[in-house]
Amino acid sequence: MVESKKLHIAMFPWLAFGHIIPYFELGKLIARKGHHISFISTPRNIDCLPKIPPHLTPLITLVKLPLPHVENLPENAEATMDIPHHLIPYLNIAHDGLQQPLSQLLENSLPDWIIHNFAPHWFPPIASKLGISMAFFSIFNASSFCFFGPTKPSITKVQEPRSEPEHMGLLQWRVSFPSKIVFRLLFEAKKIFENYEENAFGVLDWFRVATVMSGTQAFTVKTCMEVEDEWVNILGELHNVPVIPVGLLPPSAQERNEDSTWDTIVEWLNKQEKESDLYSTWK
Repeated sequence: MVESKKLHIAMFPWLAFGHIIPYFELGKLIARKGHHISFISTPRNIDCLPKIPPHLTPLITLVKLPLPHVENLPENAEATMDIPHHLIPYLNIAHDGLQQPLSQLLENSLPDWIIHNFAPHWFPPIASKLGISMAFFSIFNASSFCFFGPTKPSITKVQEPRSEPEHMGLLQWRVSFPSKIVFRLLFEAKKIFENYEENAFGVLDWFRVATVMSGTQAFTVKTCMEVEDEWVNILGELHNVPVIPVGLLPPSAQERNEDSTWDTIVEWLNKQEKESDLYSTWK
């Protein structure tokens, strides 16, 4: 039997741990298949990653790209958890400052694929020039991403993205199966709609998504066919690219057993009073 080619795959998540950790889990999943992963992020974010399982360390390279300094962005702020929400546009600007060092890194290493986030709207020409295939990875499930509609309406029969927040209360297209998915609260719809509106920082989030999707060759999504088969199919129709459901990406049982932090947590929980309450929140 002919052995399948082993690939070199770069991964470049958005600067938020809600993105970084799923990307890291996907990287480990791919590495288990024997492919080499270059996981690219900023120094502080790389330092906060969980330990790579020993059997995968030869296959995963952690690459640190220093985040450029941007006025109004606090020192050492390299992820969304480091700043209040209103400063995230400055993190976007700093992220865009990674264009040149990332381009140089990829030119030197020439991976076969890069799995990218929504933000680097400048990336498709770089990938095209270097002959690197692009795969977009959505941390949202298929139905959530479908709700935004197509990023390239000209290639689908679906209408343009919604023009008012109230439109988020309706499905934008007809589906062949029952669904009651809506943004039920206008507050939520308005927050999402901000991604479509002009702002003082020049580059809309929706423009970022649409631009990177214009160059991607595959759409990977954090879901599985057993849960969202109809929505996975619709996602492919909306974006006219192959959709690859990669599963829910929980840490493996072996890795959980090797994690001493979890042992400490369990030990502490076992010492608490029976039927007591525990308050937990994000940092």
